[in-house]
Amino acid sequence: RIQQLRGSYIGFIDPVTLIAQSKLTLNRHNNAYYQNYLVPLEKLPQRGIKASEHQLRKAFGWFREKLKRRVGAAEESGKEIASFLDQLVDKLVFTVISVTDELNAFKVFETLNARGVRLSSTDLLKNYLFSVIASSDSVHDTEMNSLEERWERIVDWLGSERFPEFLRIFWNSKNKLVRKSELFKTIRHSISTKEQAFKLLRELDTSASIYAALRDPQDSIWNDVEKDALKQLLMFSVKQPLAMLLACNEKFYESNRNAFTRILKAVVVVSFRYNVICNLQPQEQERLYNDIARRVSEGEYGNVESVLRSLKDIYPDDDRFKAAFSEKGFRTTNSRNKKIVRYIMFKIESQRSEQQFDFESASITLEHILPENPGAEWSHIDESKQDSLIFRLGNMTLLKRTANRDLGNSGYEQKKTFYKESGFQMTRAIAENYEEWDEDKVDSRQKQLANVAVGIWKVEFGD
Repeated sequence: RIQQLRGSYIGFIDPVTLIAQSKLTLNRHNNAYYQNYLVPLEKLPQRGIKASEHQLRKAFGWFREKLKRRVGAAEESGKEIASFLDQLVDKLVFTVISVTDELNAFKVFETLNARGVRLSSTDLLKNYLFSVIASSDSVHDTEMNSLEERWERIVDWLGSERFPEFLRIFWNSKNKLVRKSELFKTIRHSISTKEQAFKLLRELDTSASIYAALRDPQDSIWNDVEKDALKQLLMFSVKQPLAMLLACNEKFYESNRNAFTRILKAVVVVSFRYNVICNLQPQEQERLYNDIARRVSEGEYGNVESVLRSLKDIYPDDDRFKAAFSEKGFRTTNSRNKKIVRYIMFKIESQRSEQQFDFESASITLEHILPENPGAEWSHIDESKQDSLIFRLGNMTLLKRTANRDLGNSGYEQKKTFYKESGFQMTRAIAENYEEWDEDKVDSRQKQLANVAVGIWKVEFGD
């Protein structure tokens, strides 16, 4: 059965050389792995392989495990596998389209996409760039090989799923803002010659590594200040500044590293004010970031001051920020929200005590003064108001994990005695300033926190 199934669907092993002669040939980047390991059913290497080869290995393993579960390893398993394949093949239909050259192949590829076979912007762009280069009278095989190798390097670096997102951010870092749905059409109108296609590929190749680093705060190219800033942007789930940061990195990183660092720190503050606290519309923000990116790329903005001044348009002023902060709540049952609130509390505590803390420390926990599950001791607060008060910033503070565990859902009188002994200044201040805890006290404390926050998350624009 093995010989029959291999001969029908896979190919055969040459009896002299024992080299696989398969029915299927993959592209030049994956064919060697397919022919050397998958076809002869050799042990599959897991190290030193490309991302696409890793996907082939995973797919092979997935199907192998599924078949094992389906038919097992009993004496009748071979018959069951053969029967299963026989039924499967009866339901498969393949269409073969023969073309005379690569250019015609690219045209067929686009026609299929237009008629309902969904292809990603990654596939479409690769196809289009290949067709532009292949249509040139002076194209050489070496150029096509270079194009494919460069393309594979970019996709391996980013992964096929992240490439469309990177492509839009890259394009918007140098051109007018383009929405996702219009991206491929816009690029196609802009790239029409072999020289333009290769130029685009070179720029994509250079920018891909920077984009990947911007999404990885631990990348070795960043200093400690930059790592901290990028970590915060990831925590905020803010992507709108990426096009501008890509352009600013290209402009300033080598020539004026401090300028890039200042811009990155300012973006964190703007994002915190605009996105996290004030929760304003991101569309307008993205348009401004794109405009700054384009002006930086075109050389109109040649220094850090011009970039920072432009950010003022999306920088909520102190009054607006304080007003929003004074009312802000985060439902900390969500892990991202809990992380943001810890970050806020640690920043405020650092400002007050002039000490530095690791806000990810497992030994320190977030304390809800009015607990998440209030008991009878909290009946003086209207039950209809409890839910909204629990998650207000004014109702939260920091405690050592052991103290928080001992307190549980205790009433305020008992909590107050623990707060007085806390090593955190902001927590001790609660016990010192508030004899009881209710809605008014939450409002009062949150306004005080807002007054501190406005000095922490602040950009000095220099004008």
